[in-house]
Amino acid sequence: MTLTELRYLVNLDKERHFGRAAERSFVSQPTLSVALKKLEDELGVILFERNRGEARPTPVGERIIAQARRVLSEARLIEDIAREGRDELTGPLRLGAIYTVGPYLLPGLVPLMRKSAPQMPLVIEENFTAKLLEQLRDNELDVAIVALPVDLQGLCAWPLYDEDFVVLIPHDHHWAKATQIPARQLAGEKLLLLGPGHCFREQVIEACPKCVDPDGEGPRPQTGSSLETIRHMVVSGLGITVLPRSSVENRPDDGLLLAKPFAPPAPQRRIALVWRKTFPRRKAITALRDAVLASGIKGVRLLPEATTSTE
Repeated sequence: MTLTELRYLVNLDKERHFGRAAERSFVSQPTLSVALKKLEDELGVILFERNRGEARPTPVGERIIAQARRVLSEARLIEDIAREGRDELTGPLRLGAIYTVGPYLLPGLVPLMRKSAPQMPLVIEENFTAKLLEQLRDNELDVAIVALPVDLQGLCAWPLYDEDFVVLIPHDHHWAKATQIPARQLAGEKLLLLGPGHCFREQVIEACPKCVDPDGEGPRPQTGSSLETIRHMVVSGLGITVLPRSSVENRPDDGLLLAKPFAPPAPQRRIALVWRKTFPRRKAITALRDAVLASGIKGVRLLPEATTSTE
């Protein structure tokens, strides 16, 4: 039994498909299949039910996969500890970011990190909050940029900035001359939102629950796959949307839409760095935070004096 075989095992559990698991593992499908069959023969149990390339773990397979995750996490921790003994700013830093932050923060952040920590390249992944937290706990990521609150069991959080939400409308909308928009009035509009799984969608719904209340009045919201896709849908005349202010102020203004602030109390979110309590490269976390604060991201209220918190 090798760590490589355990990685194949975990990747197949994630993808539930031999072809996709092989791609994730950077090997051919036959290589992955042979390695997992060898592992099953060695353990004397069937780990996956196979059906036309698809795979589903057996009950004993689920228990072994859970243990494999723990083994791989501890093995990566050995590498982290060794790196700490050399230079905490040397070696890749695996960074995750939610979809509604990455496109607007990373263009300013990455060049600064390249300058301040040239020996610590960022390996970047964008994903949903739940997936990023899972990857953190499995030691597949070192640090993630997410919106609070999240479950901090086993994790630390360092707030970076707060930002308000804004309403994005076409120039010919009846709110075009309004100075502020009450959140409750969204329920009567054709509202475009991100699909389920995006934490920002849930934050908008929290600000105006009747937007998706089946008993509420007005149209139900349509969904888009990304903030930029939704922006194009608003331009095309399908409705209006709510965006974080940073997604409006950190892109070229094409003059096609109007951004309107909410009436107080405006819905907002807090963005933070989150990492495992056991992650030993604290200087790397500090360097990343300092670069975020110096990145010049617009439309946010930086929290330079914020301290770390844990649960």
